[in-house]
Amino acid sequence: MFKQKTESFTVSYYSPTEPRIPPAADILEDRWLHQVFLITHVPATWPAWKLAAGLLIAALVVWLAWLPLGVTGALLAATLYLIFALGDWLLLWWLPHSGRSFGPVGPQLYLKTAPRLGVAVGLAVIGYIANAWCDPLSLSFCRLVTPPTIFGVFALLQLAGTAVYLWGSLREPFALTTSQRSITSPGFAPDAPPLRLLHLSDLHVERLTRREAKLLELIEQARPDLIVITGDFLNLSYVDEPIARAEVRKLLAKIQAPYGVYATLGSPPVDRRATTPSLFEGTAIRLLRDEVAVLTWADGRTLSLIGMDCDHDLAGDARIFENLLKLTPPHSARILLYHSPELMPTVRNHPVDLYLCGHTHGGQIRVPLYGAILTSSALGKQYEMGPYVEQDTTLYISRGIGLEGLSAPRMRLLCPPEIILFTLSGNGRK
Repeated sequence: MFKQKTESFTVSYYSPTEPRIPPAADILEDRWLHQVFLITHVPATWPAWKLAAGLLIAALVVWLAWLPLGVTGALLAATLYLIFALGDWLLLWWLPHSGRSFGPVGPQLYLKTAPRLGVAVGLAVIGYIANAWCDPLSLSFCRLVTPPTIFGVFALLQLAGTAVYLWGSLREPFALTTSQRSITSPGFAPDAPPLRLLHLSDLHVERLTRREAKLLELIEQARPDLIVITGDFLNLSYVDEPIARAEVRKLLAKIQAPYGVYATLGSPPVDRRATTPSLFEGTAIRLLRDEVAVLTWADGRTLSLIGMDCDHDLAGDARIFENLLKLTPPHSARILLYHSPELMPTVRNHPVDLYLCGHTHGGQIRVPLYGAILTSSALGKQYEMGPYVEQDTTLYISRGIGLEGLSAPRMRLLCPPEIILFTLSGNGRK
């Protein structure tokens, strides 16, 4: 136990006697999604001529798909595809030069042009089938399904794709806002002063941009009593890069709060256990690695912050959580800091007031009605983003601040970044 005292409160740290046993393999890296990120990241090292060759091959596919609808239409469709694909390339080239995002061009280029190719081929097939089916019947509505009409739809969808890419790359990743919520706990007396707790997650720093500058502004405006950060500090493409590591250290050194800043490690591929802890040296941030920080104020309030490493080993991490829970005072408010929402089926059966995490980014790319396309969680879409109240536990999944890395899109769509300011007060129950 380590104890730190100030004029108004005391912080005590407790660790379980049972050490963590790391899983034999990196569970997250073995999942199919991470493998897809690695495979599709291969074009990151390709020279420009090889990227251009890939686009020309795709244009040839478009030409062949449209050829049954006419030679002229096929040539126009292939040319239009190339124009929009080159526009995507220009945008990706410009992003690092504008100081917005710094991912390699190759994987992002093919990620953005793949839907364009799919639309081109799909519309050609629809046009061919519709015309072949309609001609013998001479139905009036079939006159609308003509090559010029199909080409017009193709052009409009390509233009819409460009608008989405511009919004998702230039606007939404920097639209950082502060969400606000109120939480009550039986661990605080009804007349106790409320505690302002700010939650940050998934910084994923590549370089310091206007998003990180906005983050510091919002922290100052929020005036939190306490700040917690739930992992993933570096972008996955820059985990070992010295410049990125220096940039994230600059950012972390500026994050302070009256009652302290507490952080946990995120996923092992991002927050490598051997190197990430050194990022906190010389900062005011206390890294909780399977520890409980018990904050006690002179007015009688007691708060237990349960901070855990996240190995995505659900059985092993659940055992660590249960051991840490035993170290919390019986009448304290309890907040779990764990990078992923995957422990919720266990946590909801225990006296935890608030469970804070990130990891899913809210999907980062969301579509209307369906929500997150992917969450990178073993629980899939069961817990995507925002609040979930089960039993007496409130789970809040942050949409995060930064962008994942590798071949994951350097975009956000219908999922802007956020930080969350909680007001924690008492409800009178014991």
